[in-house]
Amino acid sequence: MAQAASIDPTEVDRFSQIAAQWWDAEGPMAPLHRLNPTRLKYSRDQLCAHFELDGHGLRPLSGLNLLDVGCGGGLLSEPFSRMGAAVTGIDAGVETIAAAHAHAQDLSLDIDYRAMAAEDLAASGAQFDVVVSMEVIEHVADVAGFMDALVTLTKPGGAILLATMNRTPRSFLTAIQGAE
Repeated sequence: MAQAASIDPTEVDRFSQIAAQWWDAEGPMAPLHRLNPTRLKYSRDQLCAHFELDGHGLRPLSGLNLLDVGCGGGLLSEPFSRMGAAVTGIDAGVETIAAAHAHAQDLSLDIDYRAMAAEDLAASGAQFDVVVSMEVIEHVADVAGFMDALVTLTKPGGAILLATMNRTPRSFLTAIQGAE
């Protein structure tokens, strides 16, 4: 099978090498661990407003089918699952998906993890209420193709949540290279 145009093998390899460290809050993913509470609260609030859900219950995202694109070790997939969403997490790194799956399994979380590209899942006709891709776009080789796939994966009336670091030299050095 041909590799999706958005996949940058160098980036996949880089993250695969640290797959076992995704859940180490003091390790290479420490900045994402620190950022998670804020971005999860914001995401929950925006999704509850968009889908007119009660954001105050224990499982406010119940009934939503959510795709986490570039899920890495599952740092977002797991909390979204605990919030009640039916979560599918995809990532191009086989080792990364294995680490995510193992961590979720240890916590008895039912998350559908798959090692695949967004374009390949979009080509299958799959669609989701919510498509999330946080701190991923700066690592893809074909931004336009990647964005097309995210839109295709989103059901009409659905929501796409994206986040990325600024593409300035300073942010590249401090956030992208330093933090990751």
